[in-house]
Amino acid sequence: MPEIANDATAIQQAFNLLPHQEGGYYRRTYTSQITDGAERVAATAIYYLLTTTEPIGHWHKNRSDIIHCFHIGSPLTYWLIDPQGRLSQCQLGTDWTQGQQLQLQVPGGYWKATELEQGDYALISEVVVPGFDDRDMVFAKGQDLKPSLSPADWDQMKHLIK
Repeated sequence: MPEIANDATAIQQAFNLLPHQEGGYYRRTYTSQITDGAERVAATAIYYLLTTTEPIGHWHKNRSDIIHCFHIGSPLTYWLIDPQGRLSQCQLGTDWTQGQQLQLQVPGGYWKATELEQGDYALISEVVVPGFDDRDMVFAKGQDLKPSLSPADWDQMKHLIK
């Protein structure tokens, strides 16, 4: 059995991961052959890696639903703001006794940011349904989020804006 890569550089090289526009590194691993009859594919999937040098997936929202699946590394903190402006937080990781989840589904239209707060890396997969399209992603500006957040939450979250 091959030895599992145990550092961010080895994982990045082994999976041929490239810089991602929201932060971290990625590679698309799947594009469905099924389309909506126009230009949208039914689903896409990627590997996504956050590291100590690229620890943030900056605030953004997508049109599509995204399922995040944890593979290996340290826990990731996810910050979400729903369309009604409610802030929530969860952790993706393997320690369910500490409330961590192996999967997280984020509906389309939610603002989302991800942070590696400790450890050297975290590797996940993301499945996007309908498939990811650059035109469907919007990066947050301060005025998009600040009205939904208390001053204390804003101070804690503003570093996650690209």
